[in-house]
Amino acid sequence: MRPGRRTARPGDVPPGWADAFPRHGPRHAALVRSCTPLTRSAGARHRTARAAHPRGPPERNTPGTPGAAVARGVDRDRGARGWREAVALDTDIVIVGAGAAGLSLAHRLSPADACGAPGVSVTLVGPPPGPLRPPARTWCFWEAGPGRFDAAVTASWEWLRVRGPRGAVVRRPIAPLRYKMIRSDDFEALVGRDLAGRPLVRRVEATVAAVTARPDGTVRVRGTDAAGGPVELRARWAFDSRPPHRPPPARTRLLQHFRGWFVRTERPVFDPAVVDLMDFRTPQPTRGLSFGYVLPTGRRTALVEYTEFGPAPLTEDAYDRALDDYTRRVLGTGALRVLSTEQGVIPMTDAAFPRRTAGPVFRIGVAGGATRPSTGYTFAAVQRQSEAVAAAVRAGRRPAPPPPHPARARLMDAVLLRALDTGRVDGPELFLRLFDRVPAARLLRFLDGRSRPYEDLAVGARTPVLPMLRTAAELPWLPRRSAP
Repeated sequence: MRPGRRTARPGDVPPGWADAFPRHGPRHAALVRSCTPLTRSAGARHRTARAAHPRGPPERNTPGTPGAAVARGVDRDRGARGWREAVALDTDIVIVGAGAAGLSLAHRLSPADACGAPGVSVTLVGPPPGPLRPPARTWCFWEAGPGRFDAAVTASWEWLRVRGPRGAVVRRPIAPLRYKMIRSDDFEALVGRDLAGRPLVRRVEATVAAVTARPDGTVRVRGTDAAGGPVELRARWAFDSRPPHRPPPARTRLLQHFRGWFVRTERPVFDPAVVDLMDFRTPQPTRGLSFGYVLPTGRRTALVEYTEFGPAPLTEDAYDRALDDYTRRVLGTGALRVLSTEQGVIPMTDAAFPRRTAGPVFRIGVAGGATRPSTGYTFAAVQRQSEAVAAAVRAGRRPAPPPPHPARARLMDAVLLRALDTGRVDGPELFLRLFDRVPAARLLRFLDGRSRPYEDLAVGARTPVLPMLRTAAELPWLPRRSAP
């Protein structure tokens, strides 16, 4: 189901995916309050990096600096090969992409309480202003109590509601959890301020053309800056959040496509205490399903989205007609003003996303499979992956991102997607039944991929058992096909 995933505007689907997905418009309580930099930020051979260091040309990591120590010691699994001599690096870790995944990893790799720890230099490479920079979007997730990014949270709620096509209503409290909404601009500003105070973290604006593993076990990142000048970085590890040029082979491919309006109404019509997670009082398409999604930020303000699960996105005009019908006929908002819009497409697929491409090069975020296939939730899995990678770096282990979702959850997602795509189950009825018959806390753990096996069985028992079993039985015999 759709709620809680990242949102975007037309053009947010990477060009390499266009064929398959049509384009559409206190760890420690006592912190050291001030730290002497362990070393100046590691250098690079380009104008952008030089401009970021007005005090003089940036330095390369050499033996004796923290970065070089990490370059020699972090890869313990190399065994007898080892690092027999220091390798000159521009940075220990380079992160390609400055969205949720890249920013989150940079943030966790350089915690504020690590001033006395060996330094790990991090370079975060993001695109310069222009068409390659992703538009503003919204991420939603749930957690208990105060969170790391609460300063960027736009709103949060303790109640969720699902409405059936014929008016049935399921409303559930989720305490002690809260469903939280973060705007990407606020998240980027919060994490950006944090990174600006980290002496071993620097940011580079460049369009990356290639991330290449080298025979000596290092990685080279090449690209161009905003002026067209060459950018080249050599690092011990690279974490790439860019999607692959082509999506991996899959048995099922659906699209979760949507458009949202940030609205202000003339009269109070929204309940700011409740999120309408899935409102199926929308006209249902012949294939797939549709629903409304309402995130109220006040009595007169909300983000209202129209979402479909289906084979292809709609035109912008078609989305707007659907939103106009939903807000006026279904929600009864009356006159309203559209303050801004969001639009996007999320692949819903059982494809296996590789988390390692070559040697010291890893994929993170959506590119590394962080999006939950059956729901679109991504933000929480990105945080778990980022913390696992940072913990591995701190411990001197090979920092391979772990699977963002357990194999059991991926199998259940594959069954659900196939059942929806074949029409064997009625989507609105299925989701309404789950929210009605499964305790909220258990269902949210399931949706987050953190439920236990017996809880998964309990959730599965609340679905149409025979169609789901038939689908599960045929999956092993279905070939995974490349996108056309």
